[in-house]
Amino acid sequence: MDRHHPKGLAPIDPLAVPLPHGTEVTTRVDRMAGERRVPQGVVGRVVAIREDGLDVLVTGVGVLRYARDEILPRRPGQVRFAEQRAADWEALRRCTVLEATVGSRAWGLADERSDTDLRGIFALPLPWTTGLLAPPETLTSADGSTTCWEHRKAIHQAIRADPNTLELLFVPTVHATDVIGEWILDERDAFASADLFGSFGRYAVSQLGKLARSARLAEHRGLVLDWLEAEPPPDLDEVARRLAAISPRKHASEADALLASKEYVKQLYRSLFDQGLLDANEFSALVRHARGGGAQPEPARELRPKNAYNLLRLIHVASDWLRTG
Repeated sequence: MDRHHPKGLAPIDPLAVPLPHGTEVTTRVDRMAGERRVPQGVVGRVVAIREDGLDVLVTGVGVLRYARDEILPRRPGQVRFAEQRAADWEALRRCTVLEATVGSRAWGLADERSDTDLRGIFALPLPWTTGLLAPPETLTSADGSTTCWEHRKAIHQAIRADPNTLELLFVPTVHATDVIGEWILDERDAFASADLFGSFGRYAVSQLGKLARSARLAEHRGLVLDWLEAEPPPDLDEVARRLAAISPRKHASEADALLASKEYVKQLYRSLFDQGLLDANEFSALVRHARGGGAQPEPARELRPKNAYNLLRLIHVASDWLRTG
């Protein structure tokens, strides 16, 4: 089969390889953002794939539209990863045996901005299981909206009562596209075990943690940025000390309070970097942002209800499952 041919030795055209969602890229042309000229050579990240090009988040500028031949993958390794990912998708997407719409559209929580997320299970053709190379266990579409697991991986996840896998197997939109998918659906009740108490509980706690972090980031962000405008700006330890002094949260010791405050600052600059507002994922970039009068994210960007919806849904599903089976 083609997969077992040493095609990795062949040259790859960086202008032709697909660029999945999240790929870091370098631009090849100038672009206007309002009255501002964004020169070629800037670094951005693919955030959406459109019919007429790709949306690229450029640090300090925002989202700009580029044609595929106007951008290049930033790192050589990303080129080969993107090519292999696209090749696996093209070869195995038709091997899907089970599929469902999941997420907000499956649970009646969608609005006009919501994406349609698909999840599925695929079965490997025999030649993919007999070669020297490890076959893919996960297929992901370039825009990130569709994820499919190899059937053995999906079953192992279901045995552990993984919430995402059980959602796929029991959501009302699930349907089999092959007899193998029908076999899995016929036996899906075997995967509903008491283990979901721990798996759903851990997932719910993670959603609670995301809510708490979002609230904390919004709570003191403006204050931290004001501090960093001073001359000279305080260092990370000094910012953490000031935060610990005003924090209403109780800690076992002063050292714990300082550690928690320092972690808050790190979460803050990671969040702003992910939103394209910082040029680097580090404290010095946060200082430059504050002293340059940088834009702040909209509150809705951080205080989204999605995590709360997921938290309540997980608790409701798990408790009902444990009571009724």
